[in-house]
Amino acid sequence: MSDETLEPAPEADVKMTIWEHVSELRSRLVRAAIGLFISTSVCWVFRVKLLAWVVKPYERAWMERLPGTPELQTLSPADVFVGYLQLSLVGGVILAAPIIFYQLWAFISPGLYSREKRYVVPFVFFSTSLFLSGVAFAYYVAFPFTFGYFFSLLGQVSEAGTILTQRPTLEFYLDFATRMLLAFGFVFELPLFISFLAIAGIVTPMQLLRFGRWAIILSFVVGAIATPGPEITSQLAVSGALVTLYFLSVGVAFIVGKKKKPEDEPKAALEEKPAKAEERDDERDAEPDEAPPPPKKKRKKKSKPEA
Repeated sequence: MSDETLEPAPEADVKMTIWEHVSELRSRLVRAAIGLFISTSVCWVFRVKLLAWVVKPYERAWMERLPGTPELQTLSPADVFVGYLQLSLVGGVILAAPIIFYQLWAFISPGLYSREKRYVVPFVFFSTSLFLSGVAFAYYVAFPFTFGYFFSLLGQVSEAGTILTQRPTLEFYLDFATRMLLAFGFVFELPLFISFLAIAGIVTPMQLLRFGRWAIILSFVVGAIATPGPEITSQLAVSGALVTLYFLSVGVAFIVGKKKKPEDEPKAALEEKPAKAEERDDERDAEPDEAPPPPKKKRKKKSKPEA
């Protein structure tokens, strides 16, 4: 195959030094940080409404299983400020997700071919959509099951009247809630991550299909950890979502994965022929030469004695 038919190198083969890469990374991080600062500031303005939204699953589970009014305690004067700041920062990450994902794409795009750079809009759209879908799944599906099971463990434990109760702090609740939201958001990026591996040729759709049985087992393990408790419906909901994401990733890999070009097949066949000829020559050289047959001895005729 001639060099003219080869695909041009990324960015016309413009090479960047390590310091240029560091400078580019710094500029992208600064832009993402500016977007994060603006979105965090917006969330700080609505911090009370944001906290009220985050504690709704906790309130519902409390009302169903425990008496009294749900409450969150603080142990130091700065706990409220730190809690609101943490909540605003996590809300800022979720709100600035399109900006962050775009800056990530802009950083890696110089190393891509022109046909791969067309995926910028789908990348930003699907990465943001998947991340928000994970956050919504954690809030509307995982939280109710998790809080309901945790509260079911409380109550009277002895005939004397000893009871297990709960007085969670704002710090512990926000740590748990924000980690769950972000964890599910990043887990839902699985199809996008696998599509990148398929585009790079690191994995193939058939390899992903062969790994499917292990992916199902791992999905149920993660589902059991994320939704502890005897209720099988909660585990099925989370595990089913993870299995669906994995096989959706396999379908995406079939679409965007590298395919074998038809013109490469004759070339591979031509390369195989000389190799086979060499193998035959080697076999011939390895065979021992047959020894030549021994020469036949000529019998001398006996002369008759003269009379």
